[in-house]
Amino acid sequence: MLDSVSEIFEGAAAKYLSAVDSDPSRSNQHEIGGLPSVGFKRYLGTPGKSDEYRFPGLMAYLTDEEEAELCQDSVTWYDSRRKNPKRSPEYRLYYKSNAVTELIQPTDFFLVAKKRDGSLLLLFTPAGSSVEFQLRHLFGLSDVDKDFTSASMPTQTLILPIKMLLEDLGVRAFDESEVQNDLDMLLARFPDKLPKTSEFSAVAREVTNFDCVIDPDNALVGWMEREESLFRAYERHVVSERLRFGFGPDGDDVDAFISFSLSVQNRRKSRAGHAFENHLGFVFREHGLPFEKGGGARVTENKAKPDFLFPDFNAYHDSSYPVSKVFLLGAKTTCKDRWRQVLSEGDRLDRKFLATLEAGISTTQTDEMRAKNLQLVIPSGVHGSFNEDQKYWLNSVSDFIEEVKSVHRS
Repeated sequence: MLDSVSEIFEGAAAKYLSAVDSDPSRSNQHEIGGLPSVGFKRYLGTPGKSDEYRFPGLMAYLTDEEEAELCQDSVTWYDSRRKNPKRSPEYRLYYKSNAVTELIQPTDFFLVAKKRDGSLLLLFTPAGSSVEFQLRHLFGLSDVDKDFTSASMPTQTLILPIKMLLEDLGVRAFDESEVQNDLDMLLARFPDKLPKTSEFSAVAREVTNFDCVIDPDNALVGWMEREESLFRAYERHVVSERLRFGFGPDGDDVDAFISFSLSVQNRRKSRAGHAFENHLGFVFREHGLPFEKGGGARVTENKAKPDFLFPDFNAYHDSSYPVSKVFLLGAKTTCKDRWRQVLSEGDRLDRKFLATLEAGISTTQTDEMRAKNLQLVIPSGVHGSFNEDQKYWLNSVSDFIEEVKSVHRS
């Protein structure tokens, strides 16, 4: 099990970018200085006057609304005063122009982390975004300013949504060795192709020992974590087998490879959301909650298809049924800008609910959710990534279940 961020990274530091760091018209050849002031030089080394240290790196520009822009590139660590031997060294990190660095702006939050495999992770996001809060929670960064702040590298176990964020950035955060026996069982049970998500979800519940009646929050996260581990282990097995045979008659068909790669990415994006709904539905059934899922003819106004409607669509459309006993719950593993979709899915209801696994959502977004009467439902184990005012407002999965039960008992 990966217990902490320090098992993946040696160290990290963050700052808000200045114009000199990010504006090509003012930046001296795309350089970022100041890392030695927080001791980061011990991770990058001390190049001599004639040396340059190059590091492979993954760069990403992340926002709360759009998919991440990712780029594999190298960065250079060197002494910018190497041509002036009489002056004391001034070490800088040089980056090239690429799809990511073209997006960065002054005031953006920037984090650089040295991985234990020797590569760097360089992440950029608008200041105040949910991504910034998630990264600060992950690396233990409290006060960040225009000068670099060194990460405290917390030792607590990585929570599921943070692991999922790291995996999306190409950082292996799930320990697949833990699921090897289960993977062998999966390969024996489904030898020909990847099973349906509902089947995968059932297996994840089968091979774990969580009681969703006693502790639905812990069970939901435990099942999702095991399913993610199983899926990624199974996927790597399937993908490696596919790569071994190549693409096209000669094994080098680029278009066939790109098509295969896109199918893998699209499956990853859709599968996690379906798994989340599968496990939520199982929890609700175990608690005896009456509900229906949207789809087909089960719609609200404008053919909207809510993820979960309690007790059912007939009650929702029955004008004589007390609206206080109707609950609409959206389910999204991450919010981004998609949370607003839930607001339009049930015109009869003033208050709606959204279940998510996203950690550290920004106060800007949660304030807007509150103003629009959208109640977040987040597993209790993820609440620690929010500030105290947000935590007071959040509902756990148990809270939501009890509210539905109390209304339907009366």
